[in-house]
Amino acid sequence: MPKPLLYQSGSLIYFQGDAAERIFILQSGKVSLVYQDIETGADIRDSVQPGEFFGVKPALGRYPYEENAMALSDNTSVMAFTVPEFENVAMANSRIIMKMLKVFSNQLRRIHKQVSKLMAKEEQPPADSLFSVGEFYLKNKRFSQAKHVFNRYLTFYPSGKNALAAAKNYELAETSFAKYGNGKGPSVAVSSASASAGASAGASSSYYRAVNLVSQGKYQEAMMTFKTIVDGYDSDPELTAKASFEIGQCMFLMNKYDECIKYITNMLTKYPKHPGLKEAVFIMGQSNEKMGKKDQAAAFYKKVLSMSEGDDETTVKVKRALSLL
Repeated sequence: MPKPLLYQSGSLIYFQGDAAERIFILQSGKVSLVYQDIETGADIRDSVQPGEFFGVKPALGRYPYEENAMALSDNTSVMAFTVPEFENVAMANSRIIMKMLKVFSNQLRRIHKQVSKLMAKEEQPPADSLFSVGEFYLKNKRFSQAKHVFNRYLTFYPSGKNALAAAKNYELAETSFAKYGNGKGPSVAVSSASASAGASAGASSSYYRAVNLVSQGKYQEAMMTFKTIVDGYDSDPELTAKASFEIGQCMFLMNKYDECIKYITNMLTKYPKHPGLKEAVFIMGQSNEKMGKKDQAAAFYKKVLSMSEGDDETTVKVKRALSLL
């Protein structure tokens, strides 16, 4: 059965890139669809009217949502349909099909105009276009979008001419988003596109390619990539320290708990002031807990709490783990 959902102003109904598993109809309130202009990279906002469906195309086409859907008023009410539920409703009501065709037709006309403009301009290489979009988001403090775009750049163009700048911008977007959130914080110093290459660029692009492998569940492949960075890029100690931490985390994700503890112990001997110190100690506690060593796990968790000031993400996870022991 379709589910009624209630959102407050500023709440995200779905995020660009999420799996499109639901189709929505706005019952009351205000919803805005925010997506990127293919010509300028600027945000475009479309308002959804009560009675209109949204999220239809990606759900029916089995691809991720193409825009952010955000509630603009308190007590915004939407009805969420699974794809089979929506198909049943649409087949029984031809007016719904006609309304969708009208919306799709308007969207296609708008896209056609944008594509025509682009075709009339000097063609820009796709890698450069992707990098420019990431720069636009980062300069406008849209950190989550910038992070996504630069990650895509490093995935598809790991040896591209802007790989080093993209890696730096990815890290800047990740840090700024965690610290300030979207649209907040001071202005950021964006690393501009350049033709510089070399060992640092190769190491940075390899690092973020390995991070992407972890997100895909390819832990062994990711671990080997991180290991090549640790073994071959002593000229960048900050990056090798981060790669070392990721190796330990991959071991944990592969259920190699004893190896994980030994590796992280050696890592912290080498990097006693590692930026991921608390998270590394937490993983050692988790590894002990997975092996049934609850006393040792509790000792590691308490060590994390002794290093914490305030409730950051790691501290919250540690408190939850301790309460469940």
